[in-house]
Amino acid sequence: MTSRRAGQQTHDAINWRVRKGSGMPRYMVQRTFDEGLDIPVSDEGAKTCRVVDSGNAAHDVHWVHSYVSTDKARTFCVYDAPSPEAIRLAAADNGLPVDLITEVSVLDPYFYH
Repeated sequence: MTSRRAGQQTHDAINWRVRKGSGMPRYMVQRTFDEGLDIPVSDEGAKTCRVVDSGNAAHDVHWVHSYVSTDKARTFCVYDAPSPEAIRLAAADNGLPVDLITEVSVLDPYFYH
């Protein structure tokens, strides 16, 4: 399989919900962690992520993935959610900060092929 095809499969998986017509908007959520974000790569870290995911589900918020700055002070998280308010409520339930919520759409080089 070529890397282009592998990339296309990833693109297809990420956009499955949008292509199926769910109508769920996608958002980028920026967060600042003054003490840094430390989620260990262990069972404990996996449990932390499951707890956050469960808290999100109560508000129909779906965590797609996140990017973490090298200093671990900021995260940029991608969510599918019914509204920014749902994201704020889920974040409050999970004890997570929210700096900025921006509705986004996917733009990548595979869009043009």
